[in-house]
Amino acid sequence: MLFTEPLLDEPAPCWKYDLPGPNQPPTTEPYPSVLTNTPNYVNDVYLELPCASMRVRGVGIWGAGVCFLAAFAAVILLLDFIVEVKAFPPLILCVGFFLALTVSVWGGVYFWRMDTEAPSDEPIRFNRLRRKVYVYRFHHDGLHPFSRTAWFVRAEVYDWDDLRAEACSIYGPMGTGGLIQTVTLAVVKPGTNKVIERFHFAHGIQQGETYWAMAQLFMQQGPQTLPTFPSPPRDWNNENVPFNLARRLAPKVQWPAEMDLESRTAP
Repeated sequence: MLFTEPLLDEPAPCWKYDLPGPNQPPTTEPYPSVLTNTPNYVNDVYLELPCASMRVRGVGIWGAGVCFLAAFAAVILLLDFIVEVKAFPPLILCVGFFLALTVSVWGGVYFWRMDTEAPSDEPIRFNRLRRKVYVYRFHHDGLHPFSRTAWFVRAEVYDWDDLRAEACSIYGPMGTGGLIQTVTLAVVKPGTNKVIERFHFAHGIQQGETYWAMAQLFMQQGPQTLPTFPSPPRDWNNENVPFNLARRLAPKVQWPAEMDLESRTAP
């Protein structure tokens, strides 16, 4: 059942519809062919799905380079003006210069950090015997690109029964316009529809529905209900990407030791 009115308080930004609850039958049959990446791992205890919030890595570094070049060019133009005229430019030009310099430096640092500090993957583990979900999340703050404390990775654990999945879509500034679709997971206060946490789950509604259906089948019935995947899982921590600087610099996935053991074992 796909609900036409939001179930949660409050729904996700750009909400489109809700997916079935964690203990309801899935409405989508998992088709491996629609998945960008197959599950990282699956056995009788847990299922690990890749859920990187960055769909493309390597572009941000080029964007950072353009921003830094723009900042450098602005400084050179200002110095050249001062040398030629032997005076500071008018106030309005000074304001425009500092705005351009600030935006360029801010954008350069933000694009660089997003491309190189986000982990190689942000996996989610579904432990069917503990009925827990373990989330490896990258937190960042675009308003504070220079902050040391606002950018970090944290592993969190939630109850499976408290998860809700939502499909979202919005037309974004992609050239002449483009539809951006995602599936997010919300954590609700037990016994209510009050959202206390929300995080990214999948790029594209079709992929998100397939991942969510796989998680439902695994948690409800076990790994024997999952389809056969045509390709082996991707080793995110040991990729051979010599020409992608962002992926080479990306931190490896490293779960906290105690949570890593708990998420992979039975109670």
